[in-house]
Amino acid sequence: MSRIEKKIYTGWLAIPGIVIYVVIFVIPTFASFYFSMTTWNLKTSVFTGVQNFVTFFTMANTKASLINTAIYAFVTCFVKVALGLLIAQYLCKKIKSAGYLKVMLFFPTLLGNVVVAIAFEKLLSSGGIVNQVLGAFGMEPVKWLTSSAWALFTCVAVDIWKGIGTAILIYVAGISAIPAAYYEAAAIDGASPRQIFSKITLPLLVPTMNTVLTLSLIGGLRTYDLIYAMTGGGPGYSTEVLGSAIYKLFARGNYGLATAGYVIMFVVVSIIVFPLNSYVGKKEAEL
Repeated sequence: MSRIEKKIYTGWLAIPGIVIYVVIFVIPTFASFYFSMTTWNLKTSVFTGVQNFVTFFTMANTKASLINTAIYAFVTCFVKVALGLLIAQYLCKKIKSAGYLKVMLFFPTLLGNVVVAIAFEKLLSSGGIVNQVLGAFGMEPVKWLTSSAWALFTCVAVDIWKGIGTAILIYVAGISAIPAAYYEAAAIDGASPRQIFSKITLPLLVPTMNTVLTLSLIGGLRTYDLIYAMTGGGPGYSTEVLGSAIYKLFARGNYGLATAGYVIMFVVVSIIVFPLNSYVGKKEAEL
């Protein structure tokens, strides 16, 4: 088979994947950009230009939702990246309970967000188990989900509990892929555990950290179901995030305005994630 024939053959093999990508991603993306500039329902659409975007940014809950989304995304991402690495490093040591701990830490990721939200809503309610335990020690009950001071960070903690297992699993795979010869050579040279971690493990885990960082950040920026099921965005707008604000618009039948919100979310995620991913990728190439 000649080189030209190989290229033609390869091109034909790529066609199904290209078609699926265009149908599932490209067309809906451009359709969303169009419908974000219309007032539409399932039957008709009226072009309104950028009015939906202007309206979205002037809504009472938009500023709060953007701030809360940023706090939620960056806090959950940082904790998953840092704490997930430390836990994975510990689990990769030769300890008897490592297998059991891996299963226990990964199990929450198998649960649905709504299931987790309902369970924690019951546990953290004013008469829930958590406040009952606090009361047994003579402490006042905490308004975990009904106080603007606590609600958002309670949701953050629940998200970390549920999602850190995925980060740990990815890190464990990355650490396991590092050749043992590197560690053996470092041990022979008398390197301390801290030096081994900082000079061998950490640099070689940059691609893995990039994966965890990207997945965690995108997940945090796009989240809404866990928060909405726990607090509904309240009290007030203290836990309102971009996703829940958009969901409420869809629920009220403001489809054009909600689509504009999704476009804004797409732009926000792209502006944050792509440059960060590119920066980490360059650091990876320098190693």
